Amino acid sequence: MASNTSKTARASVRAGQAGQGGALSVLGEFKYVIPLNGGKHAYVRNLVNGKTAHLRTDSDAFVEEIRALAGAGHAAKIRAELNGLAAAYPAHGWDLTEKRLVEAGVFEA
Repeated sequence: MASNTSKTARASVRAGQAGQGGALSVLGEFKYVIPLNGGKHAYVRNLVNGKTAHLRTDSDAFVEEIRALAGAGHAAKIRAELNGLAAAYPAHGWDLTEKRLVEAGVFEA
């Protein structure tokens, strides 16, 4: 069975789903953005559709993926995650990534 997601992305999703027991209790531990390549790329894990996308953080596709998640009610968690990444990796440009998302109106209700 062919798949458009990489082996690593599928493993990441499986690891995130381990022990969730079919409930949404995993929300406290769920990571939406998994940084790659010094902040230039990221895996974006979508709880809504169950897919993980590998995207450039400066791409329109990244903005739209985050917009879809924010629209589904995950905006506060994603924004907190981006702030955490900016604090943990100040040289990777996560603050600029968040700024781009804010300017694109992704987090607006």
